Amino acid sequence: MKKLSIVLALSIAAAAFSQTKPLEKVEPAFWWKGMKNPELQILVYGKNIAQNEIELSDGIQIKDIKKVENPNYVFITVNTNEINAPKFKINIKKGKKNISSYDYELKQRAAGSADRESFTSKDVMYLIMPDRFANGDEKNDSRPDLIEKNDRSLPNGRHGGDLRGIINNLDYIQNLGATSVWLTPVNEDNEKVYSYHGYAQTDLYKIDGRFGTNEEYRELSRKLNKRNMKLVMDYVTNHWGVSHWMIKDLPSKDWIHWFDEGKNGFYRSNYKTTTQFDPNASEIDKKYALDGWFDTTMPDINQKNPLVLKYLTQNAIWWIEYAELGGLRVDTYPYNDKEAMAKWAKAITDEYPKFNIVGETWLYTAGQISAWQKNSKTGEAAGYNSNLPSVMDFMLFADMPKALKEKEGWDTGMIKLYNVFTSDFLYPDLNNLLVFFENHDTERWNEIFNADPKAYKMALAMISTVRGTPQIYYGSEIGMRGDKTKGGDADIRRDFPGGWKSDTQNAFNPSSQTLEQKDFYQFSQKLLNWRKGKDVIHTGKTKNYVPQNDIFVYFRYNDKENVMVVINNNEKDQMVDLKRFSESLNGVKKGKEVISGKDISLENSLAVPAKTPLIIEFQNKN
Repeated sequence: MKKLSIVLALSIAAAAFSQTKPLEKVEPAFWWKGMKNPELQILVYGKNIAQNEIELSDGIQIKDIKKVENPNYVFITVNTNEINAPKFKINIKKGKKNISSYDYELKQRAAGSADRESFTSKDVMYLIMPDRFANGDEKNDSRPDLIEKNDRSLPNGRHGGDLRGIINNLDYIQNLGATSVWLTPVNEDNEKVYSYHGYAQTDLYKIDGRFGTNEEYRELSRKLNKRNMKLVMDYVTNHWGVSHWMIKDLPSKDWIHWFDEGKNGFYRSNYKTTTQFDPNASEIDKKYALDGWFDTTMPDINQKNPLVLKYLTQNAIWWIEYAELGGLRVDTYPYNDKEAMAKWAKAITDEYPKFNIVGETWLYTAGQISAWQKNSKTGEAAGYNSNLPSVMDFMLFADMPKALKEKEGWDTGMIKLYNVFTSDFLYPDLNNLLVFFENHDTERWNEIFNADPKAYKMALAMISTVRGTPQIYYGSEIGMRGDKTKGGDADIRRDFPGGWKSDTQNAFNPSSQTLEQKDFYQFSQKLLNWRKGKDVIHTGKTKNYVPQNDIFVYFRYNDKENVMVVINNNEKDQMVDLKRFSESLNGVKKGKEVISGKDISLENSLAVPAKTPLIIEFQNKN
């Protein structure tokens, strides 16, 4: 730890000689009355502030005050139930002299805030990387207070996409059939390079000025809410950017994980998060997995520190309340201290009982993934309950391209998809899974399958009709490609055509889409809009039939409706004998295919074109 102040410019000792005004930051800047948990921790920051006295106006009592290693920080705890004034002053005093003050506001919560609805299996989540979607405000492309400037010619540079660009294209997103929008992080990321992705945040209470403002972020959320859509924030608890103002002047040495044997405190994670539940894991492997840094510019945050955990908890709640959010997606979930994160998730869902949080649980077996979902029996076997409502189905993600590429065999081809669903009994809340075939970190599906619309349609048909909430990645609905192997992350995060004034083609406008783009888009639009009103898909039961001849058939059903899904991955057209499915058809003679709108006979056999999905709905026979 001796190198800490030198390497990261964390000059704690020198702070005593600074003449800077004593109060520079207060976080959170304001709060709300009426929270279930009335206890509020206020971070007060300023040079040598801990050497002064702190008082609150109007006779308000400080419940607790914590001073840490760094004299530039004081953490004040108050009980908001005991504060009746809408505003009070935080006074910094030296003796009897008041040398600085801050007007702290306790706002009134919006009606029904605690009971806000969140994303569920009724939704379709549209994932956007804001810098690469649309540039709605060219004036904020570069800013004097932020280091990296706009340069669209650089694949890994800032391209200028922003919140206004998303707001301007909400009609497109809604018409496509999406009902919730997940943005990769939009908080300030003031690193020198490669800052566009937002995962090295440098201010957790401030939207990056190149994306817009806090007010514009709330405007986006409100405009989505008016459309009965939801905004999902990408939240990062595991790491911050090395240029975060608190990393530059650490409150305490144990705010982050520091490795003396690593350069500048850095030691890369071994990424083996399976050690979290491995009863035989070595302590050294667990330490490097959980405490190791995700990357050189991303110091690993220590959630075991109670002040850190409280800071992260309040920050998440602040954004939910302020921006009227409809969900959180949490990055690198298993890399965090799991006991601390269980407290974090519980604190949020205690405040918002209907609120949904999905963790990025990048593991490849249902046993490992399900252990991270709230009330999991596999988690219970390890003595753990995450309190995390939703997890991401990485097992389905990993096996879907293999299933469509492989020849059928005992354990190859479409049987891989069937095998994914045979583990569904492990999930305590089966409908609350996020299902997907790609995202901003993975190879583009349309690259894997050479922009073959048939492969895309089979994949989208599946995630749109199985249990859980489907997530799609911006641009795939028009056939966008990207080669992660050759072009790196930048290539799978290409600019959406039409998002910039200089673009020669505008794919946001269906009338100006190419014929190839229309093929992808029209199928997506038809399927996703159909899905909106189908409770049988949102919450219905499932019956699977073991794949034969490269064809996987399953049914989604409830008391009123039944949907037969046929995924034919065979290179040839197939005639399917329907006798095998009689227990699900139950004497029904006909149905309607969703995409084509054609009536389908279900009496004897069913003709299924090669490399094609069929989605057939019918009423249950009384």
